[in-house]
Amino acid sequence: MNHPETPISFEFFPPQTPEGMTKLSATARELAALGPEYFSVTFGAGGSTRERTLEAVQMIRNDGLEAAPHLSCVGSTRENIRAVLNTYRELGIRRIVALRGDLPSGMAVTGEFHYANELVSFIRTETGDHFRIEVAAYPEFHPQAKSPRDDLLNFRRKVDAGANAAITQYFYNAEAYFHFVEQARELGLTLPIVPGIMPIVKFSQLARFSDACGAEIPRWIRKTLESYGDDSASVQAFGLDVVTGLCEKLLAGGAPGLHFYTLNQAKPSVEILKRLGV
Repeated sequence: MNHPETPISFEFFPPQTPEGMTKLSATARELAALGPEYFSVTFGAGGSTRERTLEAVQMIRNDGLEAAPHLSCVGSTRENIRAVLNTYRELGIRRIVALRGDLPSGMAVTGEFHYANELVSFIRTETGDHFRIEVAAYPEFHPQAKSPRDDLLNFRRKVDAGANAAITQYFYNAEAYFHFVEQARELGLTLPIVPGIMPIVKFSQLARFSDACGAEIPRWIRKTLESYGDDSASVQAFGLDVVTGLCEKLLAGGAPGLHFYTLNQAKPSVEILKRLGV
């Protein structure tokens, strides 16, 4: 396994405390040694982390690294998105991850933007080609999609609105990714579709995330992880084997890069990339 030129990127969530921000800065510097293209920073449901997202982005930029803040439709207006875009331009940000976002519990409407393609279109209208825009893709289909075909057409709308590239929801079935890419190519969509990679560190956490976002944990993986119970060392060792094997298969099949959902930890991603020779 040797993939030294593979483009990689890492995703963070904005910490809630100054101590958390200090730890995140150290994590970013450790991961920066691997030469990532950028670090993305999530945007809480309903815009709940707007200020902390900006703070994390500023921290990453102050460390001389490239940042790609997330922007979400949920709870957003044209006025506040315009203001955020202006702030990011002033910071020298050249990349945005544009998402519909999740509705917080109790919130019935998204805001002035209902779908990610509307947000992408607005960013293009406001800023032209200043930002490289990444959007989400769902190899196992968005949990709220009416059908696989509808989900694919929703993806095309985001691309037609001006997206440059896509990052997928995490998955553990490489065939789901390859099938999605094939379907996208049949629609004439040529943009890079980068697989999202979730290292396996804690099974209960992974199961909770997966149940919420519709990502499938294949039965053989789930049953093996369950069998380890509280043996975290075995969970992590098995997870490392599984995810490294997945990445190897994806790269061998032509994936244009890897985007790691780090959960603000460096070690799991570092270990996988070390095995891959990245």
